Amino acid sequence: MDAVVQFTSQSQGRDRIFRATQYACALSVYLLRNNSERKDLVAKLKSLETNMSAGRKLFRLGNTINSIEAAKRTMQLSDRVLSLCLTAANASRALYFICDNVLWARNVGLIRHIDKERWSLNASRCYFLSLVTSLTRDVYEVIQLMAQKARDRHFRQKMELHLNESPEVAEAVIPQLDAFLFLLLESLRSHPAVALDMLKNVCDLFIPLDRLGIYQSNAGVVGFCGLLSSVIGIVTLAQPKLRLRP
Repeated sequence: MDAVVQFTSQSQGRDRIFRATQYACALSVYLLRNNSERKDLVAKLKSLETNMSAGRKLFRLGNTINSIEAAKRTMQLSDRVLSLCLTAANASRALYFICDNVLWARNVGLIRHIDKERWSLNASRCYFLSLVTSLTRDVYEVIQLMAQKARDRHFRQKMELHLNESPEVAEAVIPQLDAFLFLLLESLRSHPAVALDMLKNVCDLFIPLDRLGIYQSNAGVVGFCGLLSSVIGIVTLAQPKLRLRP
């Protein structure tokens, strides 16, 4: 119970619970869209989804400053590739939150004379850029882990044993490809924080891709990916050891 209280006392914790609820509603609406007997339930789910989205915008009002401060910190990292990726991701996220805050002000009537659709598209562009740079960082981390793993003598012995134990696979699959996939999977398995962060970012990427028309999916795919990334976010927030740092 103490862990639940501590989790919900954080603004990030509440936001991720709201986000999971929002996308769970979106997925449920998509699955029930053709069920004429559940029209009332669908209407309630749509209303709940809208309310969750509005609540999340309120939680994010101070996140612009947090992202700017995070960008300042990541600029000081000694690893230049990591510094560039994280700084770009945090700067893009700060711009996204600015757009999001303007949209919130427009929705509550504080600002009236703005193009809501234009600001929404700008927010999606910034969100997309932040995810691309975050994924670039994930790929860089994976490459580093694979290089470190490949230098390990015990792992090389394990890989040779794996290749020798699967002659039928070697006949059907290029040995170099089999070795690469084995190295990749072992690297991700030994560092679940990297695997979870990459999976989360890939899932999130479907949201701006659909919104910007780069890759059209449907509300069901967006709802499922949003729900999965939200659950991963909840898990990594509740278990800090599974969170990728810095």
